[in-house]
Amino acid sequence: MITHISRRGFSAAAIAIALTAATPVLAQEWPTGPLHVYVGFPAGSSPDTIARMIAEPLAEALGQPVVIENKPGAGGVIGVQQMLAQSDGHSFGVTINGPLTTAQRMIADIGYDAVTDIAPVSLIATTPLVLAVSSDFAADDAASFIEDAKARPGEISYGSVGQGSGAHLTAELFASEAGIELFHIPFQSYAEVTTSILGGEIDSGFMAPSAALPHVEAGKMKMLGVTSAEPFPQVPDVPVLAGQAGLPDNFRAELWDAFIAPAGTDPAIIERLNTEITAILGDKEIQEKLLAIGWKAEGGAPDLLAQRIVEDTELWGAVIDKTEAAAE
Repeated sequence: MITHISRRGFSAAAIAIALTAATPVLAQEWPTGPLHVYVGFPAGSSPDTIARMIAEPLAEALGQPVVIENKPGAGGVIGVQQMLAQSDGHSFGVTINGPLTTAQRMIADIGYDAVTDIAPVSLIATTPLVLAVSSDFAADDAASFIEDAKARPGEISYGSVGQGSGAHLTAELFASEAGIELFHIPFQSYAEVTTSILGGEIDSGFMAPSAALPHVEAGKMKMLGVTSAEPFPQVPDVPVLAGQAGLPDNFRAELWDAFIAPAGTDPAIIERLNTEITAILGDKEIQEKLLAIGWKAEGGAPDLLAQRIVEDTELWGAVIDKTEAAAE
């Protein structure tokens, strides 16, 4: 089992630092030109698609163009670095959780601190992973899977896209909390993981619901549980893993996408952006578009995103330390 450090002590201080404007960029008559939103992934990726969904209505609300700047590399870290290199009050970022929660433990000399150098604007969307097995696998639910794994320590395998990936860390968190030992087999792509599950070469894997769903509908795969705290709308019939077979009731492992700014951005700008993004995410059409690609619209105040960064950094940091995921 992973011993989780109390999150209360340093969360409030960290959030206060994250929301402090070190060198304010005045919001008077802002925006005065196009907004540039840096995305650390290529065009067509989920973060890029989500950023573009937000960009069009945001441009309309602000009366200025919103330009998406794709700067792929290092799991999204380069996009954050490029955003932080700007200080014009018109440069922002859309990023997944990795560059803000696990990257500092995985990448040496990353060049920024997610708490002190980033000003959270808004959580945009979340997506869980599902525990997937082939239709021939004996277990039909998570409890049976855990029981089988306890009877055969280290014999049940799972695939991921590599050491330190979201699927790898999620599987290790699941195994630790369930009190089981699983055998990790890394692959180059999720397609290889899926093919290997379907072909019986590996037993299981954590993957996006949208990746597993077509194979479930074809009768070739089963989803034993979902890692979100509540049932996920895209797969509403798949039970949450939390509370099953000894797993804690607060078990949660989600990927998320967020809108961020450089620390020092005028709080009035942060507030304006948060207000507009909240309104955009409240639109039913946007919610449906996000769900169609496997994401649930979220939103929320900047301090909620700051809290999420602190909590997930602690959570995944403990898993990384336990598994030595940063060693490779």
